[in-house]
Amino acid sequence: MIRFALLLMIASPSLAAPAPAPRIVAAEGRWAALAGPRQCDAASLSLLPASKSRLQGRASLSFDRRSRHGQFAAALSKPVSDGASVMLTIGDQPFLLAARGTGAWSRGPAQEAAIILAMRGASRMRIEGRTQRGLGFIDRYDLAGAPTAIDAAAACALAL
Repeated sequence: MIRFALLLMIASPSLAAPAPAPRIVAAEGRWAALAGPRQCDAASLSLLPASKSRLQGRASLSFDRRSRHGQFAAALSKPVSDGASVMLTIGDQPFLLAARGTGAWSRGPAQEAAIILAMRGASRMRIEGRTQRGLGFIDRYDLAGAPTAIDAAAACALAL
């Protein structure tokens, strides 16, 4: 479990300037809560690892003290065309995500609350889309440990 959380930290996308590595707040199953300088995330890597033709998928829920209260974001294993339809399915409940390139994200607070509720009651989720060449792909996730990571990330954000 700790090994998986460390892999998750290494796979965390970094933006412009190098930032301190996130700190593991909690880890259970395939999910970890990570504390960064400005936000806390509940995050997991996709079940299918990266390869020469496929990036490692990553899903996360972000929390901070201001505007993020479970914002869903995913690093997709394949790039999609701008504005392409990307579907998150948790159990049997579908959610249409906004997407561009290798990123997809939730469409607002109401959808984010519904995603969190669905994640608490399901064991698996998947993200489906079409590549820029029109080929379908699916990133699959195990939700074991997700509720613990979500609660820990939400509590972590209150301490920022």
